Amino acid sequence: MYTQADRRAVLDRAARLRQLSEADRDAIRLAQDPQFPRWLDQVAATGGCAHPVHLSGSTTTLDATTGEVLHHYDTRNEPGERLLVRCRNRRATVCPACSRLHAGDTFHLVRAGLLGGKNVPATVRHRPRLFVTLTAPSFGPVHRTGEQCRPRRDRGVCEHGRPLGCGAMHGLDDAAVGRPLCAECYDYTGHALWHAHASKLWDRFVIDVRRRLASSVGLVQSRFAEHARLSFARVAEYQKRAAVHVHTIVRLDGPAGPTHEPPAWGTADRLTDAVRASARRVQVRTPYSPAVGEVVLRWGAQLDVRRLSVGDGPDDDAVAAYVAKYVTKGASETGAGTDHPLTTWHDIGMVPVSEHIRTLMRTCWRLGGLYEYEHLRLRAWAHTLGYRGHILTKSRAYSTTYAALRAERAHHMGHADGQDDIPTQVTDRHWRYVGSGHTPGAALIAAGIADDLAESRRLGAEAKQEGSGAYNRAS
Repeated sequence: MYTQADRRAVLDRAARLRQLSEADRDAIRLAQDPQFPRWLDQVAATGGCAHPVHLSGSTTTLDATTGEVLHHYDTRNEPGERLLVRCRNRRATVCPACSRLHAGDTFHLVRAGLLGGKNVPATVRHRPRLFVTLTAPSFGPVHRTGEQCRPRRDRGVCEHGRPLGCGAMHGLDDAAVGRPLCAECYDYTGHALWHAHASKLWDRFVIDVRRRLASSVGLVQSRFAEHARLSFARVAEYQKRAAVHVHTIVRLDGPAGPTHEPPAWGTADRLTDAVRASARRVQVRTPYSPAVGEVVLRWGAQLDVRRLSVGDGPDDDAVAAYVAKYVTKGASETGAGTDHPLTTWHDIGMVPVSEHIRTLMRTCWRLGGLYEYEHLRLRAWAHTLGYRGHILTKSRAYSTTYAALRAERAHHMGHADGQDDIPTQVTDRHWRYVGSGHTPGAALIAAGIADDLAESRRLGAEAKQEGSGAYNRAS
């Protein structure tokens, strides 16, 4: 028989439950499930992925000769009859756990092309190698950091009556940095069209570098591939003014790629000259539009070309880390757009961005409605301000691939799917997609697991550095 104390205890528990959030109540429900330990193992195996993919199916491994079943896995015995796998999203704003893994893979991918490893010979560190930064041209004066933003003695104004200068001293976090001094003078059309053609401009830049290298030693361009090969990896980064920078590592190899030495004429000086000349020369002309005309697009006047030191000095690791840092940033994190496509004109007004970014989005939407720009799909890419390229791209011979790195990691962890099929075995796979994401409570638990794993990695790295320092001091 319930006593008055029991009744008060029940009422107190009910009151506490009412105060719990939906996520808390869902987490309690999950923890009370008999299969919770196995579900927790699955979430841990994904590294605490924020938006895992749910798969249903089975894998059966048979002996090719006898037909004997060597291994069988089926999701019917799993929680919810499904298996969770990583979403592999590179954006930290979407999935911090997978973005950290992607950044690590990018670091090793880029570093292998600089120093060797991952089936790339160590001799690549002695090849002509450059770290090049290509910029967008000016579309109009914008506020910038420095001692004074844009000092002017004449205190002139533009045709719209706005000052042509700014004497303020903007900090790095000042919201005004990157925004135009006069939005009506700013070439938003040119900005959007430059983004839409940036990948084409890059392709012509690479072709022109090869052409200039060939002509500098008296070769016909079509014979260049018989003597040398240009390998590269590049990453796109949004500046404060919401225009894309391109940071690229350029390496000169022999005709077979990293396994061959470049010809004697393939020097860093000759490669530098070709890169500088091509950056100034190449251009792309947009299709003629009655509303806009024909626009000629080029790289910006600011060009940075740095030679990377020979050997495994700090330059190589720093460059690899720099590229890996930017590859995980989404458009929303850099303040230059949003990570999700826009479906209607009214969506632009709802995006939490500055008026400068919003105007660029609207410009993309308007230009996307013109027939002559239909092939650019500017409305589909309005959320990235018209930029349609991948954040990271590389030539085939530069280094390893993301797929190879994932397979190597899976093999190291003992996952059969990450290993090559054994010739004497036959694997029969039947899988289908059944959903994605987490419930509120599951998301809370997954975030905790991701934070714990990140903290463990941080502590492990610190311990490794302390151990290395102690060893060096003892030596």
